[in-house]
Amino acid sequence: MPYPQRLTPEERLADAKELLSLPRIVVICGSTRFMAEMNEADVRETKAGKIVVKPGYDMKSPHELGSDPVETAALKVRLDDLHRSKIRLADEVLVVGDYMGDSTRAEITYARSLGKPVRFTHPEVDPDT
Repeated sequence: MPYPQRLTPEERLADAKELLSLPRIVVICGSTRFMAEMNEADVRETKAGKIVVKPGYDMKSPHELGSDPVETAALKVRLDDLHRSKIRLADEVLVVGDYMGDSTRAEITYARSLGKPVRFTHPEVDPDT
């Protein structure tokens, strides 16, 4: 008697989102120098009926969380891990801005490795074109 094939965690998540009738989830990626543009993209995507997740903390702006260099380095690692989790949760990725650094490039590579569609506000920065 053949056993049913087990679903991957990603397949179970997709099934759960469908059962819950959730709208598409878009994650915004890009350099935090574009936080204003990310906020504007958030408005546009929300208006289009999507759930939006994006970076919640700009490490380039002065803040008490960035006062200790050792803690700042550890925070950067945690925030990068958190953003990869947002990418796993999302149905699609929107890259904002006309500049792409190493972190954003890595996020795009990760998203594409998961089969996530990736859109760009500035398609000319797509590393695959």
